[in-house]
Amino acid sequence: MNSPFSITSVNVNGIRAAVKHRSEENLGMLPWLEETEPDIVLMQEVRATDAIARKALAPALDAGWHLSHSESSIKGRAGVGILSRCEPTAVRVGFGDDEFDVSGRYIEADFDVEGQTVTAASLYLPTGAALTENEKDVEKYHEKLRFLEAFRPHLDELLASDAQAVVAGDWNIAPDERDIKNWKGNLKNAGFLPHEREWIAGLLEAGWVDVARAHHGDVSGPYAWWSWRGKAFDNDAGWRIDYHLATPALAERAQKTWVDRAAAYNLRWSDHAPVTAQFA
Repeated sequence: MNSPFSITSVNVNGIRAAVKHRSEENLGMLPWLEETEPDIVLMQEVRATDAIARKALAPALDAGWHLSHSESSIKGRAGVGILSRCEPTAVRVGFGDDEFDVSGRYIEADFDVEGQTVTAASLYLPTGAALTENEKDVEKYHEKLRFLEAFRPHLDELLASDAQAVVAGDWNIAPDERDIKNWKGNLKNAGFLPHEREWIAGLLEAGWVDVARAHHGDVSGPYAWWSWRGKAFDNDAGWRIDYHLATPALAERAQKTWVDRAAAYNLRWSDHAPVTAQFA
């Protein structure tokens, strides 16, 4: 792979739904892939077996794309994948945790970029829930806590290695008030709870770089997720929970970032928009 190169992250919200032709105007994910020409696409919520994912993406794979995929052990849940124009030199599933390595939430791959190794990882962090008396909320709350605790050492190790690495995906945590349109109304909701934001802040303090925030500065957003309900998309009442965290060695090579926001609500092929970072 040559530089400059781009790495896109997108929660596809089910790969079969993402590639579906919904209308003459909305042809799904595959035309977007052809038109935008990213080098690497980090996907979350693939929600398919490897065979089904490959069938859905067959036109892209026939055109020369490579797919690395980690499906969830629970049918129809989670799943992460990496589409790349060139074949990775190595692929690793999970981060060494017995509970989460089979849950389809993390995959990383190494790529040769003009003789240098660049590691790109796709992350789908658990959604979680606010802690209530509801049994399901309690379960989701603690699942996210366990993931955060188990995942942090892997991130620390990547950072300490001085690798040129990026972990991008659906982090399911908005870092601060600039990252939610209605942050005041979400202070007690999952994705913006104090301990979640503190966890992200700890990564940034340790040295990870939020590429989009570094390049866009002190502005609201840019958001990349909007609820399907109501007028959230039309009013840009979104969340910035999809982002690239890069090690300093790679972050210094970042040139620009952007969100591929659909031109209209009915042209969306996912409730998340692709977020791209370009590196020199």
